[in-house]
Amino acid sequence: MKIALLGYGRMGKVIERIALERGHEIVLRKNAEDTFDGLENADVAIDFSIPDAAVENISACLNNNVPVVSGTTGWLEHYHNMVELCEQKQGAFIYGSNFSLGVNIFFELNTHLAKMMSNLKQYKVSMNEIHHLQKLDAPSGTAISLANDIIANSDYSSWALENAKEDEIHIDAIREEGIPGTHSVFYDSEVDSIEIKHTAHSREGFAFGAVVAAEWLYGKKGIYTMKDVLGL
Repeated sequence: MKIALLGYGRMGKVIERIALERGHEIVLRKNAEDTFDGLENADVAIDFSIPDAAVENISACLNNNVPVVSGTTGWLEHYHNMVELCEQKQGAFIYGSNFSLGVNIFFELNTHLAKMMSNLKQYKVSMNEIHHLQKLDAPSGTAISLANDIIANSDYSSWALENAKEDEIHIDAIREEGIPGTHSVFYDSEVDSIEIKHTAHSREGFAFGAVVAAEWLYGKKGIYTMKDVLGL
């Protein structure tokens, strides 16, 4: 495939290496200050940019009939607009808060545990996520996805970074140098604690999953998630 990389930072460079190793060609490497020249030559685009650039990047792809995979977080208030544009253009679009294959298994485990714990009111849920200092959004998109899956299967109404109310899930967002991403979910009672945790050792998992998603999306129409890609 011919791939356009929208966002050519650390993650973009890892995606490029994996894509080349899998026999693909990179036809556009775009940072925020660059133009979209060459996008029309791409079979698929992968967007790992910054929150302020995501909507423009995804829109450009859909308007040019280029399937797009986006792993940029922090822009989801505009997600429904991108869904509407994709439907209008009869395009192809995957958004994922995390493309790691292991994290998507973790999502399923988190949902299953939330259902099991929903009637055990003695347990209070909390979460933390740890990322590198360059991550711009907090909490992470992955943490928000985990929290929303718990909320959908429990009596919790929302999440909060500070001063969480009784019906809110407290998320502790920590930024430390050199941490690719760690997410933990805790169920604490007076007598014991239950914890599930995913620790990323490098960006490789995110990049590999994004390339796999792009390969899967090529030739399709519609709006999908990593559940579709992995058959979960």
